[in-house]
Amino acid sequence: MASELELEMQAIDRSLLECSAEEIAGKWLQATDLTREVYQHLAHYVPKIYCRSPNPCPQKEDMVAQHVLLAPMEWYLCGEDSEFGFPKLQQANKPSHLCGRVFKVGEPTYSCRDCAVDPTCVLCMDCFLGSIHRDHRYRMTTSGGGGFCDCGDTEAWKEGPYCQKHELNTPEIEEEEDPLVHLSEDVIARSYNIFTIMFQYAVEILTWEKESELPADLEMVEKSDTYYCMLFNDEVHTYEQVIYTLQKAVNCTQKEAIGFATTVDRDGRRSVRCGDFQYCEQAKSIIVRNTSSRQTKPLKVQVMHSSLVAHQSFGLKVLSWLGSVIGYSDGLRRILCQVGLQEGPDGENSSLVDRLMLSDSKLWKGARSVYHQLFMSSLLMDLKYKKLFAVRFAKNYERLQSDYVTDDHDREFSIADLSVQIFTVPSLARMLITEENLMTIIIKTFMDHLRHRDTQGRFQFERYTALQAFKFRRVQSLILDLKYVLISKPTEWSDDLREKFLEGFDAFLELLKCMQGMDPITRQVGQHIEMEPEWEAAFTLQMKLTHVISMMQDWCALDEKVLIEAYKKCLTVLMQCHGGFTDGEQPITLSICGHSVETIRYCVSQEKVSIHLPVSRLLAGLHVLLSKSEVAYKFPELLPLSELSPPMLIEHPLRCLVLCAQVHAGMWRRNGFSLVNQIYYYHNVKCRREMFDKDIVMLQTGVSMMDPNHFLMIMLSRFELYQIFSTPDYGKRFSSEITHKDVVQQNNTLIEEMLYLIIMLVGERFSPGVGQVNATDDIKREIIHQLSIKPMAHSELVKSLPEDENKETGMESVIEAVAHFKKPGLTGRGMYELKPECAKEFNLYFYHFSRAEQSKAEEAQRKLKRQNREDTALPPPVLPPFCPLFASLVNILQSDVMLCIMRTILQWAVEHNGYAWSESMLQRVLHLIGMALQEEKQHLENVTEEHVVTFTFTQKISKPGEAPNNSPSILAMLETLQNAPYLEVHKDMIRWILKTFNAIKKLRESSSPSPVAETEGTIMEESSRDKDKAERKRKAEIARLRREKIMAQMSEMQRHFIDENKELFQQTLELDASASAVLDNSPVVSDKTLTALGPAQTQVPEQRQFVTCILCQEEQEVKVESKAMVLAAFVQRSTVLSKDRSKFIQDPEKYDPLFMHPDLSCGTHTGSCGHIMHAHCWQRYFDSVQAKEQRRQQRLRLHTSYDVENGEFLCPLCECLSNTVIPLLLPPRKIFNSRLNFSDQPNLTQWIRTISQQIKALQALGKEEGTPHTTSSKNSENMDEFQLPEGFRPDFRPKNPYSESIKEMLKTFGTATYKVGLKLHPNEEDPRVPVMCWGSCAYTIQSLERILSDEDKPLFGPLPCRLDDCLRSLTRFAAAHWTVASLSVVQGHFCKLFASLVPDDNHGDLPCILDIDMFHLLVGLVLAFPALQCQDFSGTSLGTGDLHIFRLVTMAHIIQLLLTSCTVIPYLSEENGMDEESPAGEEESAVLALYKTLQQCTGSALKEVPPGWHLWRNVRAGILPFLKCSALFFHYLNGVPSPPEMQVSGASHFEHLCNYLSLPSNLVSLFQENNEITKSLIESWCHNIEVKRYLEGERDAISYPRESNKLIDLPEDYSSLINQASNFSCPKSGGDKSRAPTLCLVCGTLLCSQSYCCQTELEGEDVGACTAHTYSCGSGVGIFLRVRECQVLFLAGKTKGCFYSPPYLDDYGETDQGLRRGNPLHLCQERFKKIQKLWQQHSVTEEIGHAQEANQTLVGIDWQHL
Repeated sequence: MASELELEMQAIDRSLLECSAEEIAGKWLQATDLTREVYQHLAHYVPKIYCRSPNPCPQKEDMVAQHVLLAPMEWYLCGEDSEFGFPKLQQANKPSHLCGRVFKVGEPTYSCRDCAVDPTCVLCMDCFLGSIHRDHRYRMTTSGGGGFCDCGDTEAWKEGPYCQKHELNTPEIEEEEDPLVHLSEDVIARSYNIFTIMFQYAVEILTWEKESELPADLEMVEKSDTYYCMLFNDEVHTYEQVIYTLQKAVNCTQKEAIGFATTVDRDGRRSVRCGDFQYCEQAKSIIVRNTSSRQTKPLKVQVMHSSLVAHQSFGLKVLSWLGSVIGYSDGLRRILCQVGLQEGPDGENSSLVDRLMLSDSKLWKGARSVYHQLFMSSLLMDLKYKKLFAVRFAKNYERLQSDYVTDDHDREFSIADLSVQIFTVPSLARMLITEENLMTIIIKTFMDHLRHRDTQGRFQFERYTALQAFKFRRVQSLILDLKYVLISKPTEWSDDLREKFLEGFDAFLELLKCMQGMDPITRQVGQHIEMEPEWEAAFTLQMKLTHVISMMQDWCALDEKVLIEAYKKCLTVLMQCHGGFTDGEQPITLSICGHSVETIRYCVSQEKVSIHLPVSRLLAGLHVLLSKSEVAYKFPELLPLSELSPPMLIEHPLRCLVLCAQVHAGMWRRNGFSLVNQIYYYHNVKCRREMFDKDIVMLQTGVSMMDPNHFLMIMLSRFELYQIFSTPDYGKRFSSEITHKDVVQQNNTLIEEMLYLIIMLVGERFSPGVGQVNATDDIKREIIHQLSIKPMAHSELVKSLPEDENKETGMESVIEAVAHFKKPGLTGRGMYELKPECAKEFNLYFYHFSRAEQSKAEEAQRKLKRQNREDTALPPPVLPPFCPLFASLVNILQSDVMLCIMRTILQWAVEHNGYAWSESMLQRVLHLIGMALQEEKQHLENVTEEHVVTFTFTQKISKPGEAPNNSPSILAMLETLQNAPYLEVHKDMIRWILKTFNAIKKLRESSSPSPVAETEGTIMEESSRDKDKAERKRKAEIARLRREKIMAQMSEMQRHFIDENKELFQQTLELDASASAVLDNSPVVSDKTLTALGPAQTQVPEQRQFVTCILCQEEQEVKVESKAMVLAAFVQRSTVLSKDRSKFIQDPEKYDPLFMHPDLSCGTHTGSCGHIMHAHCWQRYFDSVQAKEQRRQQRLRLHTSYDVENGEFLCPLCECLSNTVIPLLLPPRKIFNSRLNFSDQPNLTQWIRTISQQIKALQALGKEEGTPHTTSSKNSENMDEFQLPEGFRPDFRPKNPYSESIKEMLKTFGTATYKVGLKLHPNEEDPRVPVMCWGSCAYTIQSLERILSDEDKPLFGPLPCRLDDCLRSLTRFAAAHWTVASLSVVQGHFCKLFASLVPDDNHGDLPCILDIDMFHLLVGLVLAFPALQCQDFSGTSLGTGDLHIFRLVTMAHIIQLLLTSCTVIPYLSEENGMDEESPAGEEESAVLALYKTLQQCTGSALKEVPPGWHLWRNVRAGILPFLKCSALFFHYLNGVPSPPEMQVSGASHFEHLCNYLSLPSNLVSLFQENNEITKSLIESWCHNIEVKRYLEGERDAISYPRESNKLIDLPEDYSSLINQASNFSCPKSGGDKSRAPTLCLVCGTLLCSQSYCCQTELEGEDVGACTAHTYSCGSGVGIFLRVRECQVLFLAGKTKGCFYSPPYLDDYGETDQGLRRGNPLHLCQERFKKIQKLWQQHSVTEEIGHAQEANQTLVGIDWQHL
């Protein structure tokens, strides 16, 4: 089959490749009917090129299409070969000054907050970096794809519209020249022809509706019977559904189905089956059947003829070809625009551009994006045609929008999305408003989509189902368009603009009128509401419109005529809304204190009330503008101010505020959550500007126009409190009737709320136009009050301030004036703190505080005052004066009704037992009195000569009450209350009021001549003040004594506790038997140097070690024969030290870990949290964890943070992730080394000989056992011939000193290390178990040494307890493990390890000296040696063996260093190097001599001889890490304390190290001392074939000292990372941009995370790219940066992961996860170091464990798919 296909392809190719572009073009030039010729050519060739096989191969198709179809067109267009023609056109062309780069998904875009006209003006990265904006306050975001770069567009930028690249292209002459002048006549004619034909063809074929036939001109003569089953994308069905359905319908594998689904999602359609009609139809029916359900439509599938699909594919190719051709010349672009916008024969909407736009929602995703791109690169880049296109767009606006609303694709795939490119251009927007009446069109279209109205014509939203919400979201995009149109405000107005704007304003009022009073609610009494009413839709609408309403007001403010007209219109509409204002409501008369007013009977708690009053609120906004722009004073005759009826204006806003008060009082509890949510949003920062704030303004407007007494009475009536205040003694009756406690409580809350409202009406004058302030004062005040709650981070502050339409809060301009910035530390974020001098502006009753915020702020401010030793009164701040229009508002404070209210409440407080009152009430009254006094003081201070101050509050409060009951004056009551014991808290405030009162009296006296006698009040005040002071002092003293007594009791209890729980406190000390602890207890140290190994090893008196089990709290001594005690431990594979990440174990079954390569490509690291348990307690605990896990699995299938099947558990005490336990042991060498030490120990040479003989004997015996025992006599004779070395008894089997339970634990930890390190099933008998244990010990010590060196910490400085315990236990365990392994196996390992240094005949193929990590070798030899030594009774001690092994390995390491350094490091010149003290000391000469020996051994490979000092320095630097690791190893192995010099940081401690390890400080002298054997050793090492290859440059080797591994270097500026990631395309799905590019911080690879395309199979599971990468790069652990989210991701294994805060901060010291704020981000080195440290310390897994325990949501994430 395949061969036929290939032949067919070749045949096609041949006939196609013979086409000559020149000939065809020539033919076309002669043709009379060009269209017919071209169509025939296409009809013949297109089906032959496209869609030949079931699986498309677009590269090949495009190549052939270019040759056969497009080349003739290019030739025709240029009149010559396009390779020459196009460059000529390009040269003649003037380069554009517009950038016009269309953004790809995820590309970084930049907007300048200082210069952009609106937030949609963006630059691409290249333009941004070359512009002036990079030094401004910019915002970066990642593009969703589809917009384009606005560089060069002068209307988009207030300044700096050009970057350096586009600046050069600005034309000197301003007027537009016609770009066609650069083209010759015939090129114009020809391009016009070919563009017309091809554009026409593409539009026709793409909008073709039939499935199985073609347009007549394109029909072929012979028609094949091949069809495609074409599957289209929709936004309803999920990936999973589509994949599952396809597997069923077209029998493909899951991988293929995923491929299909990804393509469908990306391109919008994909053929899923190819064959005859029947075959495809069958697949279609299965798909439709499987994907339709009651709620959703089925997937769209069509069976299409192959030739139609071919033509459509080519149609798309044509569109993108047109886009690329016009890039060569502006002239060609102009011609294409002309062709596209030319009216067709059918009149209206028949141009090609219109046809495409109007069939937008019928096209598939791929086709849409191709033609949108073409529009952007043609119509939107040509200024003349941009206008014409904008007009077409506006004319079709209604149709395009309704298409979009019914379509289900996202906004960015809809042509409607182009509105952002057109409407945001100020000149176009103005033109469309005046010429096309755009504002009205948008609003009308919007209203048409919201058809549901109630009987009054208000919007009515039914239940907010998913489908509703979906539709509604689409409709809201219209509001966005309206916002775009209004976003740039006009500077000068033409009459046309006025007229059309006001027409738009009318339409807008119609919209608001439908919202006025929508969603009315009635209080539920009796039972709870059954069904929560729908409220979200209305509020969503309100939120979306908030900015539009504000912008409408801003437009009105710019022109006085417009403002006056708008005000009148708004008032008229409000009158209409209130047309039925008094219907059916009875008028009633209210009177208090001799004032009376007529109003209507209305109870909020009984009638309907609505929170939506946009018309009233808009009027309030316009009224403030009248005041602000002074129109009210200039043209009062033009305004209908006299017609206003203040009671009507205030009625609805007042009802709304009463509703809030009653909700707070708990009267609407039965109305459920929907009401609570509405009240929340009403006050919320997103809505309050056009809701709550405007209601307050509306009340202020009303009050300023009416008698304050009348207003207060109406207010009392609405609050349903009129009874209480109008009837004397009503309060007493009320409380004596012992009414329902709830009712009393409710009334109290209502009174508090009403007083709060009065405070707001008088005190809130910070809106420009109400008070004499400007906008920055308003923002300052907001910030001061936010920061008086607590210090806040920048982002919190921004969230708490209202944003304008440009997403700006205006905060940055004022923040410096009111706050200090505190930089963040390693965690946390930068904070703003309020400057102390701003505290005096604090107003406790600030109207934007929620209840909780208010109490927090009060607490914080009082605390501050106490700290500063001031009294704790929080008096009302001094306020700015009102604007004249609102000036009469202050009179409310001195009106009779107000004084009556104050007097009543104060009286309740004085006779505090008879009445139901609350302290908050009193506090509010005091605040109001304070405000009135401040006001009077201001009036007096600013008064001019001839004016009389009419504000006489002080006189009014000095007068006693009216005749009948002669109540005392307000002042007198305050003085009474000052000494009331039940009002401690308010004393300071009352004292402040009395003081201010006296100050005002003095002011009055100085200004008025009449003498007034000093009132007794002040004298009273003086004396009471002294009494007060004494009283305070006494109380303070009592408090102090009480505090001291309590402290004494506490310390006594503490001491008691320590005595009782001695062992708890001791355990911590004893565990920390680290160097320092041992030093304190051992007398040895003082007199001699400390030596860690060898016969001269310092003997330390044995310390008894007592530990307590964390599970059963029993104490036990660690002994050889007692029950085992264990530490929780975590073993993991690690590549942290790796120098070659590409290497990993190929086949773990056959892998031999005996020799570690120096590249340390994969080690096994052991860590522990240091908590100790009995082995049997731990076993019990672990069994219960396992049982629990099995139970849990039956219940729910969530992962936990630990994986029990892999033996993981959490430490019972600290919840640290662990997967095994290490037994605690005494120093094992003391136990093995119990035999006598003879004084004369062999030297190195003798020792090597002895060992070699013993090994030979063992091997001979091994062979004996291997041979069959036939002739036993002969055997014994052989044995005699083979002289056993003296004192060597190979048949001796040592007795294991350990108890059963310790042996058990030794095995447990050994097999755990083996299991994790090699990823195999546990097997105690495997010979590799001991090797893995030694390896883990060596690797863990090496990684610790690296961390200490990197941080410049001393080797034996104070280590954390858990590290110290872990290393000690691990080393001792590794040393004791051979006792539970097979003796012969361990001996075999020893022989093999030893043979790598001292060659024998039996072991060939051992790695050469360059390929062995010497420290691993040392650990292996030292720890395997006892297995040989236990059979040696000749008196050689274990210590001697240790010493000789150590020296032998050190010598091998020196040779290793010399071999690798001589070829690597170029040495410095003489003078730099002479930093050694001794001039050419013995070390240098010795090293030179050794080097010469090496030269002899290696032959001629080592050419030059470097100077001695250079060699010595290399050796010293290279061997230091090895010596440090060895010192740690022997310190933990033998328990010899470290020398005090090495516990502090400082020099490299080289000499101290050598002494401690009993090495000569001139290391090379080792070779001279043992001269007879070293020569032969060096020769044997150097003769290895690998060494020869290395020296001849055929291979490389690791050089020393090994560099520490670090995480990759990250760029300082985050945007360069985003850019790098946006250029990264997914490696699997051919050039498609990756959706979630993720950077590995260990090796710097970019991965395509979280997508189906890059999933791979790992151990039988599908895993995402990151998880797969962790296995190859970090052996299961990974640290990634998710570039689009700016988030660090930690992964461990397949089930564990967590997010970690990124190392990038903005200027305010905050991270921005998800890049929501878009502030510029810069790398914070300290935080990056912290992440690096986690990685180096192998704590990533532990970090994940803690995160997952703390946050259960992390457990549910499928980490393996990332």
